[in-house]
Amino acid sequence: MSTATATARPGAVLADLLPASRVRDVALVVGGAVLTGLAAQLSVPVPGSPVPVTGQTFAALLVGTTLGARRGFLSLALYAVAGVAGVPWFAQGASGAGMVSFGYVLGMLLASALVGALARRGADRSPLRMAGAMILGEAVVYAVGVPYLALAAHLSASQAVAAGLTPFLIGDALKAALAMGALPTAWKLVDKR
Repeated sequence: MSTATATARPGAVLADLLPASRVRDVALVVGGAVLTGLAAQLSVPVPGSPVPVTGQTFAALLVGTTLGARRGFLSLALYAVAGVAGVPWFAQGASGAGMVSFGYVLGMLLASALVGALARRGADRSPLRMAGAMILGEAVVYAVGVPYLALAAHLSASQAVAAGLTPFLIGDALKAALAMGALPTAWKLVDKR
Protein backbone atom coordinates (compact mmCIF):
# COMPACT_ATOMS: atom_id res chain seq x y z
CA MET A 1 0.00 0.00 0.00
CA SER A 2 1.42 3.37 -0.91
CA THR A 3 1.56 6.26 1.49
CA ALA A 4 -1.04 8.14 -0.52
CA THR A 5 -3.43 5.19 -0.30
CA ALA A 6 -2.95 4.86 3.46
CA THR A 7 -3.52 8.54 4.13
CA ALA A 8 -6.54 8.74 1.85
CA ARG A 9 -8.16 5.60 3.25
CA PRO A 10 -10.60 6.37 6.05
CA GLY A 11 -9.70 4.60 9.25
CA ALA A 12 -5.94 4.56 8.72
CA VAL A 13 -3.59 5.07 11.66
CA LEU A 14 0.09 5.92 11.38
CA ALA A 15 1.16 2.27 11.65
CA ASP A 16 -0.90 1.49 8.55
CA LEU A 17 1.63 3.46 6.50
CA LEU A 18 4.04 0.55 6.81
CA PRO A 19 3.65 -2.33 4.33
CA ALA A 20 1.03 -4.72 5.69
CA SER A 21 2.11 -8.14 6.97
CA ARG A 22 1.83 -10.34 10.04
CA VAL A 23 5.51 -9.69 10.73
CA ARG A 24 4.80 -5.94 10.75
CA ASP A 25 1.91 -6.40 13.17
CA VAL A 26 3.92 -8.62 15.53
CA ALA A 27 6.84 -6.19 15.43
CA LEU A 28 4.53 -3.25 16.16
CA VAL A 29 2.85 -5.03 19.07
CA VAL A 30 6.18 -6.08 20.60
CA GLY A 31 7.69 -2.65 19.93
CA GLY A 32 4.75 -0.93 21.60
CA ALA A 33 5.12 -3.12 24.68
CA VAL A 34 8.86 -2.40 24.85
CA LEU A 35 8.30 1.35 24.38
CA THR A 36 5.80 1.34 27.24
CA GLY A 37 8.21 -0.62 29.44
CA LEU A 38 11.05 1.78 28.69
CA ALA A 39 8.86 4.83 29.28
CA ALA A 40 7.78 3.39 32.63
CA GLN A 41 11.40 3.65 33.75
CA LEU A 42 11.19 7.44 33.42
CA SER A 43 9.84 7.56 36.93
CA VAL A 44 9.72 10.21 39.63
CA PRO A 45 8.32 9.39 43.08
CA VAL A 46 5.45 11.58 44.26
CA PRO A 47 5.60 12.48 47.96
CA GLY A 48 2.62 10.99 49.78
CA SER A 49 1.64 8.72 46.89
CA PRO A 50 2.53 5.12 46.13
CA VAL A 51 2.13 5.97 42.43
CA PRO A 52 5.09 7.66 40.69
CA VAL A 53 4.95 10.05 37.75
CA THR A 54 6.13 8.08 34.71
CA GLY A 55 6.20 8.19 30.95
CA GLN A 56 4.21 4.94 30.95
CA THR A 57 0.73 6.39 30.43
CA PHE A 58 1.89 8.68 27.65
CA ALA A 59 3.59 5.76 25.89
CA ALA A 60 0.51 3.56 26.28
CA LEU A 61 -1.74 6.22 24.77
CA LEU A 62 0.77 6.93 22.01
CA VAL A 63 0.95 3.20 21.22
CA GLY A 64 -2.84 2.94 21.04
CA THR A 65 -3.13 6.01 18.84
CA THR A 66 -0.40 5.08 16.39
CA LEU A 67 -1.17 1.34 16.19
CA GLY A 68 -4.97 1.41 16.33
CA ALA A 69 -7.31 -0.25 18.81
CA ARG A 70 -6.52 -3.91 18.15
CA ARG A 71 -2.73 -3.69 17.93
CA GLY A 72 -2.62 -1.10 20.72
CA PHE A 73 -4.64 -3.34 23.03
CA LEU A 74 -2.49 -6.37 22.17
CA SER A 75 0.66 -4.37 22.79
CA LEU A 76 -0.49 -3.27 26.24
CA ALA A 77 -1.76 -6.79 26.97
CA LEU A 78 1.72 -8.12 26.16
CA TYR A 79 3.23 -5.43 28.38
CA ALA A 80 0.90 -6.37 31.26
CA VAL A 81 1.30 -10.15 30.91
CA ALA A 82 5.08 -9.95 30.62
CA GLY A 83 5.23 -7.63 33.64
CA VAL A 84 3.06 -9.97 35.70
CA ALA A 85 5.26 -12.88 34.59
CA GLY A 86 8.34 -11.13 35.99
CA VAL A 87 9.75 -8.77 33.37
CA PRO A 88 10.84 -5.77 35.50
CA TRP A 89 9.43 -3.09 33.25
CA PHE A 90 6.59 -1.62 35.27
CA ALA A 91 7.27 1.73 36.93
CA GLN A 92 10.53 1.80 38.87
CA GLY A 93 11.56 -1.63 37.57
CA ALA A 94 8.71 -3.43 39.32
CA SER A 95 6.94 -6.56 38.12
CA GLY A 96 4.03 -8.71 39.25
CA ALA A 97 0.37 -8.02 39.87
CA GLY A 98 0.74 -7.25 43.58
CA MET A 99 1.50 -3.55 43.21
CA VAL A 100 -1.10 -1.07 44.42
CA SER A 101 -0.64 0.77 41.11
CA PHE A 102 -1.42 -2.28 38.92
CA GLY A 103 -4.90 -0.89 38.24
CA TYR A 104 -3.30 1.83 36.13
CA VAL A 105 -1.73 -0.85 33.93
CA LEU A 106 -5.16 -2.45 33.49
CA GLY A 107 -6.62 0.96 32.70
CA MET A 108 -3.96 1.49 30.05
CA LEU A 109 -5.16 -1.66 28.27
CA LEU A 110 -8.63 -0.18 27.87
CA ALA A 111 -7.34 3.33 27.18
CA SER A 112 -5.06 2.13 24.37
CA ALA A 113 -8.03 0.48 22.67
CA LEU A 114 -10.16 3.61 23.12
CA VAL A 115 -7.61 6.06 21.72
CA GLY A 116 -6.81 3.61 18.92
CA ALA A 117 -10.49 3.50 17.95
CA LEU A 118 -10.66 7.29 18.09
CA ALA A 119 -7.54 7.56 15.92
CA ARG A 120 -9.19 5.33 13.32
CA ARG A 121 -11.96 7.95 13.26
CA GLY A 122 -9.45 10.75 12.65
CA ALA A 123 -8.79 11.96 16.20
CA ASP A 124 -5.04 11.90 15.54
CA ARG A 125 -5.30 14.29 12.60
CA SER A 126 -6.08 17.56 14.38
CA PRO A 127 -4.69 19.08 17.57
CA LEU A 128 -8.05 19.65 19.24
CA ARG A 129 -9.37 16.15 18.56
CA MET A 130 -6.03 14.65 19.60
CA ALA A 131 -6.16 16.51 22.91
CA GLY A 132 -9.69 15.23 23.45
CA ALA A 133 -8.64 11.65 22.70
CA MET A 134 -5.72 11.88 25.13
CA ILE A 135 -7.91 13.31 27.88
CA LEU A 136 -10.48 10.54 27.38
CA GLY A 137 -7.71 7.94 27.43
CA GLU A 138 -6.25 9.36 30.62
CA ALA A 139 -9.75 9.41 32.17
CA VAL A 140 -10.09 5.68 31.46
CA VAL A 141 -6.70 5.00 33.06
CA TYR A 142 -7.81 6.84 36.20
CA ALA A 143 -11.30 5.28 36.17
CA VAL A 144 -9.63 1.89 36.65
CA GLY A 145 -6.44 2.89 38.48
CA VAL A 146 -7.85 5.05 41.27
CA PRO A 147 -10.50 2.56 42.50
CA TYR A 148 -7.91 -0.25 42.28
CA LEU A 149 -5.51 1.89 44.32
CA ALA A 150 -8.23 2.53 46.92
CA LEU A 151 -8.92 -1.19 47.29
CA ALA A 152 -5.31 -2.38 47.15
CA ALA A 153 -3.94 0.28 49.51
CA HIS A 154 -7.02 0.38 51.78
CA LEU A 155 -7.66 4.06 51.09
CA SER A 156 -10.92 5.97 51.16
CA ALA A 157 -12.17 7.33 47.84
CA SER A 158 -10.97 10.83 48.70
CA GLN A 159 -7.56 9.54 49.82
CA ALA A 160 -7.21 7.55 46.57
CA VAL A 161 -8.08 10.61 44.50
CA ALA A 162 -5.60 12.72 46.48
CA ALA A 163 -2.82 10.12 46.09
CA GLY A 164 -3.61 8.68 42.67
CA LEU A 165 -5.17 11.43 40.57
CA THR A 166 -4.68 15.00 41.77
CA PRO A 167 -0.83 15.03 41.72
CA PHE A 168 -0.83 13.91 38.08
CA LEU A 169 -3.24 16.35 36.43
CA ILE A 170 -0.67 18.97 35.40
CA GLY A 171 1.63 16.33 33.92
CA ASP A 172 -1.28 14.79 32.05
CA ALA A 173 -2.19 18.17 30.60
CA LEU A 174 1.41 18.52 29.36
CA LYS A 175 1.30 15.00 27.84
CA ALA A 176 -1.96 15.85 26.06
CA ALA A 177 -0.39 19.04 24.73
CA LEU A 178 2.64 17.13 23.46
CA ALA A 179 0.44 14.56 21.71
CA MET A 180 -1.81 17.21 20.21
CA GLY A 181 1.22 18.70 18.52
CA ALA A 182 3.14 15.55 17.61
CA LEU A 183 0.59 13.25 15.97
CA PRO A 184 -1.23 15.78 13.79
CA THR A 185 2.18 17.09 12.72
CA ALA A 186 3.26 13.56 11.78
CA TRP A 187 0.17 13.21 9.55
CA LYS A 188 0.88 16.59 7.91
CA LEU A 189 4.43 15.50 7.14
CA VAL A 190 3.18 12.22 5.67
CA ASP A 191 0.55 14.00 3.59
CA LYS A 192 3.22 16.29 2.08
CA ARG A 193 5.28 13.36 0.77
